[in-house]
Amino acid sequence: MRSPFEEEIPVRLPDYAGHEWLPVRLPKTVRDWSHGGGKSIFVDSGEVEDLASRLDELHREAAWSWPRRPHFFLSDLHGDADAFVASLVASGGARLKGPRWQDLELTESGKEGFFVIGGDCFDKGPSSLELLRSVRFLKSQGARVRILAGNHDVRVLLGMMSVGPLKDARNEHFFVRTGRKIIPLLREIWAEYLENQEDLRGVPDLPICRERLFPRDSWFEEFPRRAGGKIRPSQVERELEKMAKKVAEFEGQCHEYGLDLRQIYAAAETWKRLFLGRDSEFGWFYRHIRLCYRSGSLLFIHAGVDDRFAERLCREGVRGVNRCFRSALREFPCDFYYGSLCNGVRTKYREVDGPLTSEGVRQLREIGIAAIIHGHRNLQNGQRLSYRNSLINFECDTSLDRYTRSIEAIDGHGAAATIVDPAGHILGVSSDYEHAKVFHPEATRRRLRAGTETEAAYRS
Repeated sequence: MRSPFEEEIPVRLPDYAGHEWLPVRLPKTVRDWSHGGGKSIFVDSGEVEDLASRLDELHREAAWSWPRRPHFFLSDLHGDADAFVASLVASGGARLKGPRWQDLELTESGKEGFFVIGGDCFDKGPSSLELLRSVRFLKSQGARVRILAGNHDVRVLLGMMSVGPLKDARNEHFFVRTGRKIIPLLREIWAEYLENQEDLRGVPDLPICRERLFPRDSWFEEFPRRAGGKIRPSQVERELEKMAKKVAEFEGQCHEYGLDLRQIYAAAETWKRLFLGRDSEFGWFYRHIRLCYRSGSLLFIHAGVDDRFAERLCREGVRGVNRCFRSALREFPCDFYYGSLCNGVRTKYREVDGPLTSEGVRQLREIGIAAIIHGHRNLQNGQRLSYRNSLINFECDTSLDRYTRSIEAIDGHGAAATIVDPAGHILGVSSDYEHAKVFHPEATRRRLRAGTETEAAYRS
């Protein structure tokens, strides 16, 4: 017997071709996104009626515009190549013909579509370098790939660029500011490219390395003066408190990973060679990275937007914002990191973040954006649809990487993909939720209006 849901929306699950090589369980059934209560939907007012009303408005305005090609959104991989491969299979955009990432090949859907990597490729581990090699391999297969910047990707770049003898009070704290999370990446570089004491020839002695890695003692007085007028006083105070703690802890944290500051410095300089040289192994990564990407009425970004970001997007468009991002990231790192553009990679709509009000949402609607798709806010039950500050968000950080899963005591390996189908729906596939979640503007709107959850599971 066919269900009412199947009659309304003929949704197909991906084939998961090659899933037998994966240590993950992927959903075999589909339910409307309204299923699952708070595991699937969050409304900041606590009233689901508010979300239903917004969907009514978007329906009346015919606001939904869908990409012409399938889009596969994978986010917050944090140096876990296995999670990336499993997520590609979960998306249906690639098949696995063996146990290694080199055994990947594109499916017909993958050849047609776009893969959007939603930021935070770096750190935590187990291997940021192996993850980037697998991304590069996907591109070499002919895939259309868009790589968005995450807060970790930005912090790694700014941190490494601040290492050296030349000091600028606006920027010199960025390396130690990365804190413990950058150390696994540096240990990885040390093990793969350096590894023994001979590789320390030409590296300065310990006191000089410390000077080149750490902010000067005078930084705590200079930074408030240099940053004055561009950063809120409360933000400056928070930064000083955070840095005092990180400066006190960083060297000891390096020792926990078996590295001294000479090895850390050598690894940081090697990172620069690997990532900042135009023809170097990973020189492509930061050249290709973008802040945001738009297709149809959907905006893809790592974290979110605020009013100033929305105004800039309205004025300059996605191309203009990305152009400013690439320029500011390298030429004005302090202004970028503490400004509204960086809110796109780090906002969680806290008091310390730039505000998003009805005016910002109005400007997004003015340029035809109905919803944003992003990562950054990690979840444990697959993707979530959230309605924050009158803006529809698809939150897609599903705690994929092994480090996060270990810290948060999540069983098994992670895999997740958010699939935007040109037919007019969004499918959230995750190894951490028993059903794939489908959002169809009209069908989901009707279910929310009816005030009932979809209780039956439907096979594709």
